[in-house]
Amino acid sequence: MTPEEFKKSLEKQGIVLSDKQMNQFELYFKRLVEWNEKINLTAIVDKKEVYLKHFYDSLTLAFERDMTKEGLRLCDVGSGAGFPSIPLKIVFPNMTISIVDSLNKRIKFLTELTTELGLDKVNLYHSRAEDFGQNKLYRESFDVVTARAVARLNVLAELCLPLVKQGGQFLAMKAAKSEEELLEAKKAIALLGGKVVAEREVSLPITYDERFIIEIDKKKQTPNKYPRKAGLPNKKPLI
Repeated sequence: MTPEEFKKSLEKQGIVLSDKQMNQFELYFKRLVEWNEKINLTAIVDKKEVYLKHFYDSLTLAFERDMTKEGLRLCDVGSGAGFPSIPLKIVFPNMTISIVDSLNKRIKFLTELTTELGLDKVNLYHSRAEDFGQNKLYRESFDVVTARAVARLNVLAELCLPLVKQGGQFLAMKAAKSEEELLEAKKAIALLGGKVVAEREVSLPITYDERFIIEIDKKKQTPNKYPRKAGLPNKKPLI
């Protein structure tokens, strides 16, 4: 996907990018490739693939969910190189984003990147998600929490749902559909105060690769003991 194809494909979804935003994505790509030579940020460095599999893919979250709400607070757990939150922030500059990542090198990259891109209302936290979710300053304070991670849904739910405020939403981005994974996570999601309301299938342009967005509404407060201490959600997932 060339930058021009990226722009035209988004227009079909009702997202119109300005020249400034296109320039921000171009700079994002350049800095991603430069930093990737120093620290491992992504296995994808080909320009067309970055625009399709990172930038466009990140923005699929906004195809059916309104991201223009004034004062929207979004938290991206385990963001890595800033996906999906930085592309969303470029397109919807009024939102406030918080990125939580356990590797300080990635936070340093994101600090320099967001400064150079001229993005405000960006908060970067070097923390384990388990510790962040137990911090009373951030717990149950976000409208939207998202994770574009390889962890199974019952693990992601424990890391993310404690951060979602009641009435908010957890959006899990998955590369493959798995009814087994959804079934496995059902009890954990309910225990943590969530309810699965939709499973949305998205087809990427050009390659027609499938992506899945699982929408989970926060119906009630998460019990105080969750998330458990760092490492436990992965070692002993809720089932």
